[in-house]
Amino acid sequence: MADTTSPNSISVTLKDVAKMIDHSLLHPTMTDADIDAGLEIAKKYGVATACVKPYLISRAKEALAGSDVLVCPVVGFPHGNSTTEVKVFEATKAASKGGKEIDMIINIGKALGGDWEYVADEIKQINEAVVQHGAILKVIFENDYLEERHIIRLCQICSDVGVAFVKTSTGYGFVKQSNGLYTYAGATVPHLKLMRQHSKPEVQVKAAGGVRTLDDLLHVMSLGVTRIGATATVAIMEEAASRGITDEPSRVHFKPMTDSSLGGY
Repeated sequence: MADTTSPNSISVTLKDVAKMIDHSLLHPTMTDADIDAGLEIAKKYGVATACVKPYLISRAKEALAGSDVLVCPVVGFPHGNSTTEVKVFEATKAASKGGKEIDMIINIGKALGGDWEYVADEIKQINEAVVQHGAILKVIFENDYLEERHIIRLCQICSDVGVAFVKTSTGYGFVKQSNGLYTYAGATVPHLKLMRQHSKPEVQVKAAGGVRTLDDLLHVMSLGVTRIGATATVAIMEEAASRGITDEPSRVHFKPMTDSSLGGY
């Protein structure tokens, strides 16, 4: 829990840190060899899940056998533009093949256009599909494309549906800047606070994009975030060990994230 006497410290164990991490293996250029190496990292450090593309579920299950690391496939990744029927089919297949946590992306255009009935119905159908197969659902908003009012409404919808997690970003939601370049902020402190505030207590919050260091992880944990998406797993876990975090709870001070920064897994 967060230290009531210092806003910049928190009590954690090494397992607490590891179980905050969904190790992301989603870059489109990753080869089977890259995936295998990433799955070894996930297993070595005992993270919460390995996030994989749907065709890799069987490979991930085999590689992670004997560990408590779960397989987390993504649905409609990364832009969420498939039909609801296709998303439900993909989610059903992913859960039935052994995906225990399913990450889906909302239909962003429908949210921006205010078609909340469509958005809510899609989330509801996908959640029902994965729960029927013993999995849970994380709903990705892609906050860089949204205004606060959209994020609040999505938190309310997800709370009403009863999904397991709301999540900030895919890590691939790039926005064109005034200079013509594309970038994204990912998980920002204001958005994480907003999502925690407007989601029911039983709905967890996942931060993805921009949480790259142990300090970042500890800071978002202090905000009530219970999971992050990361490719920097090795660096985070090695930093945790070097700073004396062990299997016994210890209070650790962290450098706070800025309110907004450029993203990146």
